[in-house]
Amino acid sequence: MPHHDAAALVLAAGKGTRMHSDKPKVLHTLLNEPMLGYVFAALEPLFGPAVLTVVGFGADQVRRAYPGREATFVTQTEQLGTGHALQTALGALRKLGRAHCLVVNGDTPLLESDAVERFLAESAGADVAFATITPEHPGAFGRVIRDADDRVTAIVEAKDLDPTKHGDPREVNAGVYFLRLEAVTPLLDRLTNANKSGEYYITDLIGLAREAGLSVEGVRCGDDVNLMGINSPLELAEAEEHLRRRILRGWQARGVLIHRPELVSVGPGVKLEPGCELRGPCELYGTTSVARGAKVGSHCVLTDSSVAENALVREFCHLEQAQVGPECQVGPYARLRPGAVLEQAARVGNFVEMKKATLRKGAKANHLTYLGDAEVGEKANVGAGTITCNYDGKNKFRTEIGAGAFIGSNTALVAPVTVGENALVGAGSVITKDVPAGELAIARGRQTNMKRRNKAS
Repeated sequence: MPHHDAAALVLAAGKGTRMHSDKPKVLHTLLNEPMLGYVFAALEPLFGPAVLTVVGFGADQVRRAYPGREATFVTQTEQLGTGHALQTALGALRKLGRAHCLVVNGDTPLLESDAVERFLAESAGADVAFATITPEHPGAFGRVIRDADDRVTAIVEAKDLDPTKHGDPREVNAGVYFLRLEAVTPLLDRLTNANKSGEYYITDLIGLAREAGLSVEGVRCGDDVNLMGINSPLELAEAEEHLRRRILRGWQARGVLIHRPELVSVGPGVKLEPGCELRGPCELYGTTSVARGAKVGSHCVLTDSSVAENALVREFCHLEQAQVGPECQVGPYARLRPGAVLEQAARVGNFVEMKKATLRKGAKANHLTYLGDAEVGEKANVGAGTITCNYDGKNKFRTEIGAGAFIGSNTALVAPVTVGENALVGAGSVITKDVPAGELAIARGRQTNMKRRNKAS
């Protein structure tokens, strides 16, 4: 349920030095999706359009990745810390007219809406609230300092921790905050960069709020790793594996049959119907969908593609922006590129490649064939070794093959060209002119047999 009195602010301006990449950290991917997208997906059910994002390093790259969100980005020209990011976004937050603000980091792809909802409920009534966790290895996370009465007094960054002064606290700041804006706004001007990093920390609001007599709440969230951010390639890989298992368990619980699930990857935008079947290793990404009764064999990669009811995608196939209709068969070793469409009961066999091409109902291309910028009519048959020559070096042209036509093996169809319904093209032909319906076309040199010259003794 949306929280109409609160906005959300995503901190996504950092470079992520430990990722050793020129790409902004929040654009590194898990299951082929940027981690920032997972954060948006967790927040939007709760905050609707009131989700702002602070960008800085690689801001143009982030904007290009999410072109529909331009009005919600706030630019932090200098990356001077999380506290400075909040200062930078304060004006935009005020324009939204919300009393409260949830602040999260953009590098937390395991964040879930339910966990955020629970945190908001337990933060009710506080001027400043933040989530804490107690991981097995606190690492570089800021440590939570509590007094004898278990009240939070401060958050100390790991690099500023003084064991003689702070002891060895295991409770850490998860980087998720819920702030009453009217209460914390006067405190933002009091943030300083007097620390080893020379940055303005949002964590310093905790101590300042306590000094100002505000209500401060450290909400314990156990050892929930879903709240933890990603700071290195190793942590990214671990988070991706955690997410992969979480997604697969969800689909298995809904009736999807998955063989060797430890070798199957399914992206967050994929849709699977109960009764479909996957066999690992295989990978499904983007907006791919697999319908009831359909089967995807091992060593297949499907991206932004659809597989309809009772279709079969055999082993070692690659599909990208392709549509496989009901009862179709694909592969093994087929490649369907963007714009490939198979209508009901069509068949594509081994080492067949399609791009911007359609096989109408019952059409077949079973072996060693390239179909580009083409349409193949119902129940037509394309023989092994056939190619549509669709590119002349400057422009692309289309090939039309009529219903019931038969294209013999090792044929080159030089587009633009049309083969009429029920026409027959002889094997080994190079077709440069249209073939009328029902006719036979042969375009090859006449065979000549000659006696061999005797080899010299």
